[in-house]
Parts: sequence; C-alpha cells; structure tokens
Amino acid sequence: MTWSRCATSSATRVVAIGENSHFITEFSLMRRRILRFLVERCGFTVLAFEYGFSEGFPLDAWAQGEGADHDLSDHLAAAIPVGVEEPLRWMRRHNATAAAPVRFAGIDIPAAGGSLLPALAPVADYLRQVDPEALPVVQAAMRIAESFAGASAAAAAPAWTRLTSAEQDALSAILMRLLLRFRAVEVLYVSRGDRAGYDIALRRLEAACHADYGFRAMAGLYAGTGLTADTSARDVYMAGSVLWHLKRFGPGTRIVLAAHNAHIQKTPVSFNGHLTGLPMGQHLHGSLGDDYVALALTSVTGHTADMRPDEDARFGFAIDDTALQPPEPGSVEAAFADAGLGLSIADLRQAPHGPPGPDRIRIQSAYVHTPVLDAFDGVLSTPASTVADDVRLPGA
Repeated sequence: MTWSRCATSSATRVVAIGENSHFITEFSLMRRRILRFLVERCGFTVLAFEYGFSEGFPLDAWAQGEGADHDLSDHLAAAIPVGVEEPLRWMRRHNATAAAPVRFAGIDIPAAGGSLLPALAPVADYLRQVDPEALPVVQAAMRIAESFAGASAAAAAPAWTRLTSAEQDALSAILMRLLLRFRAVEVLYVSRGDRAGYDIALRRLEAACHADYGFRAMAGLYAGTGLTADTSARDVYMAGSVLWHLKRFGPGTRIVLAAHNAHIQKTPVSFNGHLTGLPMGQHLHGSLGDDYVALALTSVTGHTADMRPDEDARFGFAIDDTALQPPEPGSVEAAFADAGLGLSIADLRQAPHGPPGPDRIRIQSAYVHTPVLDAFDGVLSTPASTVADDVRLPGA
C-alpha cells in the first residue's frame, strides 16, 4: 500500500500536513498542492488551520463567497497569515462552481495566544442577547485582557507577566466563573437563542480559558518552575476543535489539517530530555486511531525562518533567515540526503520492523528528538527550502 492510498482511504477522517518551520515558500506550495489533491480527488471537505477558532468564522464565510475579494486582507490584518491567504483564495474560486463547497475552520486559541479579545468580544455580543446580567462579568475580563493584548503569544506573554498577581488571578477567576455559568445554565441559554449559537460561544470561552492557562504555563516554563508538559493546554484545545468541527459539519466530513510538525506529531514533545508537551496529533491519534494521518514536511538543505523573541517587533519576535547546516546523523533529513532522491516522500507505515529508525526531525534550524516512525505516518522532503519573500526580516 502506498502512503497516498493509506492517507486517502475512505476511512481516513483527518489528514494533517505539517511543516518544520513557518514562513517557508516550498512548504506552502506543497501544502496547497496536497490540499487540492485531497479535495478534488479524494473528497475532503474542510481545511482546518492553525488559526484562531473564533477568527476562523469570517474567513469561512468569505471562502463561501460572502463579501468582496479585497475583504480577505482586512480579515487577516489582525493576525499572522502563516500560509492562510492563498488556500483561502483557491477555496473561494473552487466554491464558486463546486457542487459541494469546501469549508474553512480555525482550531487555535485566539491570536495564537496573543490576545483573549478575539474570543471574548463575540462572547460579550452573545451575552447581550441571552444573558445581559452576565455582561459586566465578561467586560471585566476584557478590560484586563486589553492591558496585555498582542499580535501573538510572543508579544502577549511578556506583557502578561508584568500584570500584578491580583490582576492575573482575577482574570483566571472571572473566566472560570463565566465558563461554569455557561455550563450550568445551558438550557436557559439555548432556549433564549439556539443550539448552534450556544455551542460556538462556549467553544470561544473555552479558548479564552485555555489561552489564559497558557500564559501561566509559559511563564513557569521560562522561569524554570513550570509543571511537566504544562504547555499542552493549547494543543489539547486544538485537538478538541478538530473533533468539534468533525461533529459540527456532520457525517462524511473529512478534514485537511494544516499545522506545524510539532503540533501534528503523534508522540510527546521533549527538549533536552524533558517532556514539554503532549501535542495535538497525540490527542487526535488517541481519539481517531488510524483515521488520523500525520504527514510531516521537512527539507535537506537551504534556509529556514528562525523565530527570535523581540518585544520591539510587531508580533513579538523577529525572523532570521538562517542557512541550514548539513543534516545531523540520525535525523530523518540525513536519511533523505543519503538516499539522494530529491523531492520525495517516505511512507513510514511501510517501514520494516527491525533497527530503530530516525530519532530526530528538524524544527527550524534545530532538532526535536522523537521516534520519527512513531511520530508520523509519512514525511515529505524537499531538497531545499527558502524563506518566503514577503516575510519582513530585521532591517528590511
């Protein structure tokens, strides 16, 4: 059985397409080709992206034909469009004539952890309709959230640490109070609105809660006081969002999932021998079994986009165009280099049993150590990678 047959069998419900670094031209091109293949030849119906759950709804409406073509730039202006724009433009063109339109779904916490406001503002709008008494509660959370909001977690996390302990604790307490109220009065909310509106608002509130937890987890990680795998809150939310969308879109839904390799892998993420996270792919594999397929994207040579913390940069990090060193022995990249095949794919489900396979895969210019044969179902390698031209580098 080839990897393509395995990945596109009628039982497969989610095919995750990764990348070892954001902002890479070749990875974006390969993902777009794979997306088109899976939609046009294999009947996949949804593109889910490492993009805010709440922010995804207007993008889905645009992909279905609502609004003008130039509206897409306005929607994306508030977030990092990591390879989102071109797939959306293709979807809009495809949907204009397709019998069955392709849907877009965001799965991530708001602003990739940069701000709670993209999730809380729609929750406030919802409460105005179904529970005006609770509106001051969410508004109190929004006032605190406004004080440290940024374009990404790299910008917001340092600002969150500068809140007083009282403000940090108040925000967490308010969000938990809202979440418990949502669940306690579900019947009331649904009777005053509808089931779909409640489910979306609840998922948005859960996103804000997970993002708030993530700030504490990141602070603990950098301070050396964090709990084991405490940064997993974001990944478990993303996995839950994928399952939520599978249920929401109904029977026959098949999702193409675009996210970083470190999110889609089926094995835990460890650095320097320390368990740091349980990725989305591990949760999805646990829920879906072989109906979840993970395809990593990597490169043998070229350049990558290293992300360096920089509070003065727009998104809280600078992007360094870094030349890749020769692949490390034991890496999957070294295996591709030794094979000398150029652009190629390895079907890891067909890997023979016996000696251990590669034990590491690139993450930007570094490596994450993991049993690659267990972490992914396939690896697609390009001979060389280049940083996208439209990425603004320091001094550009």
